[in-house]
Amino acid sequence: MKIAIIDGQGGGIGKHITEKVRKELGTKIEIIALGTNSTATSLMLKAGANEGATGENAVVQTVAEVDVIVGSLSILVANSMLGEVTPKMAEAICNSKAKKILLPIGKNRVEIVGVQQEPLPHMVDKLVQFLKDLKEAENNV
Repeated sequence: MKIAIIDGQGGGIGKHITEKVRKELGTKIEIIALGTNSTATSLMLKAGANEGATGENAVVQTVAEVDVIVGSLSILVANSMLGEVTPKMAEAICNSKAKKILLPIGKNRVEIVGVQQEPLPHMVDKLVQFLKDLKEAENNV
């Protein structure tokens, strides 16, 4: 399974996700860190990503080649993360055939009704469990 983890700004969410995915799913999972800036990419690489790239073209090209895309809801919203998510990035992520597993967080003027607010670590735990279940389902096919 090839997972792209996308983050921007300070990179803290992507770092947390990368650490937890690496710890829980091991080294057989390929993690690609895609940062909207070099700080985010660097933190995800230090947290255990196999490889990483930064910027619009890296995101646009890579999301077409992965099985799963992980990040906050903001990665689907053009001009979110203080403009770091470009319209081309958001479009490429939306159009990717990869399964998208998103955390309902971000300051993007989008609210998801019916979703309970939880602390980030709890949401990341649920995200990792979802990935485990997805990997298990793939192995049983």
